[in-house]
Amino acid sequence: MKQIVIGLVFMVFAHWASAEEAHPGAQAFVDRAVQEHGFDPEQVNLLLAEARFQQSIVDAMTRPAEGKPWFDYRPIFLTEKRIEEGVAFWRENRELVEKVAKQFGVDPQFIVAIIGVETFYGRITGNYRVIDALATLGFYYPEELSRDRSGFFSGELLQFMLLGQEENLPLTEVTGSYAGAMGMGQFIPSSYRAYAVDFDGNGSRDLWRSTPDVVASVANYLHQHGWKEGDLVVSKAVRNGSADESAIARGNYKPAQTVASIAERGFLSAPDLDPERLAAVLELEEKDRSTYWLIFDNFYVITRYNRSPLYAMAVLQLGEEIQAGLAE
Repeated sequence: MKQIVIGLVFMVFAHWASAEEAHPGAQAFVDRAVQEHGFDPEQVNLLLAEARFQQSIVDAMTRPAEGKPWFDYRPIFLTEKRIEEGVAFWRENRELVEKVAKQFGVDPQFIVAIIGVETFYGRITGNYRVIDALATLGFYYPEELSRDRSGFFSGELLQFMLLGQEENLPLTEVTGSYAGAMGMGQFIPSSYRAYAVDFDGNGSRDLWRSTPDVVASVANYLHQHGWKEGDLVVSKAVRNGSADESAIARGNYKPAQTVASIAERGFLSAPDLDPERLAAVLELEEKDRSTYWLIFDNFYVITRYNRSPLYAMAVLQLGEEIQAGLAE
C-alpha cells in the first residue's frame, strides 16, 4: 500500500474520521485511490479528515477575473509595476531565461509574462491549503455554475496525492490558489506531474523556491503543447458592416478557418498574411466598442495554460511591454 506524506503536526491525533464523516461522496474517492493507485485506505481517510471545506473557495470560483470584460481585465495585469518588475526579473535571470528559451524553443517574453500574470513573479502564490481547495471543489463544487467539474477536481486531488509521493510534499501544509494551483507558475497537480522540470539538477522539481525549475517548467509546458518559436500569435482584424457573426470564436479558440475564408466572412486582416493560414476570430469588449483579432496556434497554446482568451491576450501584451522595457 502506498503511503501519503501528511504534515507531522496532524499525526498526533489518534482519531481519524471515516470517509463518509469527512466529506459527502468521499468513500467512492477512497475506493478509487485504493483500486487505481494502491493507496492505504486508512491514510487516505486520514488525509480527507484533515481537509476543510472553505466557503471562500466556492465564492472565488463563482466570480473569476476571467468573467470580466476585456476593458476591466486588462488593467489588472498591464500595470506599470508589473511591467517594471518583469523587466527586472528578466534582467536578473537573463542567462537562465535565454538558456531555457533556446533549449525549449519558446520565445522568452512569454515565459516571463506567464510568471508575471500568474503570481507577480512569485510574490502571490496563494494562501489556501491545496488539500482544502481540491477537497472543497471535488466534493462541494458550486451548483450554480453551468458546468459541474467536481470530477475534474477530485481527479486533481488524486494527482496531488501522487505528487506528494514523488516530491515528498507534506500534503496538509502545501499552499496555492483557490483552485489548487501551486508555485510561481501556478501548476495544478496533474500539470506539475506532467510538465515540471528539475532544471537545477538537485533531484526535485521545486516550483516555489527554484527559479530554474520554474522558468524551465513554464517553457516546457508551452513546448509540449506545440509552441512555435518566433511565430505570430495574433494579428489585428477589421470587421466590415456585413460580417458573419458566426465566424467569431465562442469557447473554442483553436484555429480552424483559413485567413481567406475569414476575410470572405467579413473580418479583414493584414494583406501579407498567408491566405491559407489557419486562424480563429477573437472579439474583445472595450468600453465603447469591440476590437477584433485573428488568433493563431501560439495563442491557442497559451489558452492550454489557462482556457480564457483574456488571459492569453494579457500574457501576450504583458510580454510585449516587458520585452520593450528590456530593450530600453
